Amino acid sequence: MSDIPRILERSCTKVGVPVSSRKALLQYASDLLADEYDLPARQVFDELMNRERLGSTGLGEGVAIPHCRVDCQTIHAACLTLAEPVDYDAIDGEPVDLIFVLLVPPEENSAHLELLSDLARLYGSDENRSTLRRAVTDDELFETFTGLISSRAA
Repeated sequence: MSDIPRILERSCTKVGVPVSSRKALLQYASDLLADEYDLPARQVFDELMNRERLGSTGLGEGVAIPHCRVDCQTIHAACLTLAEPVDYDAIDGEPVDLIFVLLVPPEENSAHLELLSDLARLYGSDENRSTLRRAVTDDELFETFTGLISSRAA
């Protein structure tokens, strides 16, 4: 599966994030990624919000893949589960609790689209979603997620 193992850091994998709205979720993700990669948190947040205004990145089945272009050198990611699902204006109207955030350099096109496609396939499986939701620690979520990716690539 594409470059997901290369772009997802253990430190950007969090279980049970306590947020109460889509805006709070995007703020949390912005702060997490900005701290990890020395990026301006406000710019990351603004770009994620701008992308959501174009149309929700909620895929349905409790999954959202917020993504945006940010002035960075490489693609960065965060994998999150929420303590409680939040309203996300997803395509099926259901709240979300599984989130994968992508920050993409402005000139990156093909890898970005490939990543979105791979993530949609991974999260499209009922079994994969259930497995990810069972993770109770950040490390367990990271190992579970990377394990699912590795098994798909095999």
